[in-house]
Amino acid sequence: MFGQRSVDPSPGTHYRSDRVSAVNGQYFFATREGTLEGPFFTRVDAEREIDSYIHRMRVGSSPYQRPSR
Repeated sequence: MFGQRSVDPSPGTHYRSDRVSAVNGQYFFATREGTLEGPFFTRVDAEREIDSYIHRMRVGSSPYQRPSR
């Protein structure tokens, strides 16, 4: 897949792979930022947390974020 995100300095080739990995019976997911998040007890837990992580990253980068009380 060839593409460019808005924060990338130039276009590049990106290969899709499974984001969830199992290590010693625990599950982790990899991020575009190069971090490995986890451990989670099940693959379902890890996949659910991927959605939460993406949401947090999108909200955190919003210029109109409301301050928390």
